[in-house]
Amino acid sequence: MELREVILEGTIKAFNQKGLKFTMDDLAGVLGMSKKTIYTVFRDKEELFLAMVDYLFDKIKESEKQVLENQQLTTKEKIHKILGVMPESYKDIDFRQLYMLKDKYPLIYGQVERRLETGWEATIMLLKKGMEEGVIRPVSIPIVKMMLEASVEQFFQRDVLISNQLSYKEALEEVVGILMDGIVV
Repeated sequence: MELREVILEGTIKAFNQKGLKFTMDDLAGVLGMSKKTIYTVFRDKEELFLAMVDYLFDKIKESEKQVLENQQLTTKEKIHKILGVMPESYKDIDFRQLYMLKDKYPLIYGQVERRLETGWEATIMLLKKGMEEGVIRPVSIPIVKMMLEASVEQFFQRDVLISNQLSYKEALEEVVGILMDGIVV
């Protein structure tokens, strides 16, 4: 693993321990390296967070690819999994703390928004395939996309997860379940 990735993985650990309030000293302690070494890769905490956003979303895209390539899954199962994809190694990250991003780190929050709103090609292709196969009813893809984006953005804008004692994973699964199955029994 190259130094950049080691630092980003350490950032996840520091974030899980202290939330967004972790310091570069905290990160150095988690990594067992000097701050000076971290600063040779990342200029400051904001640059580190921006890289972290891309790193996490890139890992999500890798997990999406695994879902798409899994021949054992039906189209409907793939749609369900890809809408709520979360890399296994990130299931324990406390994403609930990210609601503080918008006010404290607007540049980073903007990057999260951009990444949420892009990279939908595989999901759109899968939704179209599901409609063609008749395994999902005809839906407006822009509406499905907007509903999922808006839900996730709300998780990052408000403390709804913390106040309702829900993990990000639980909340995302609930949203995907409602999108896929509705609320009718």
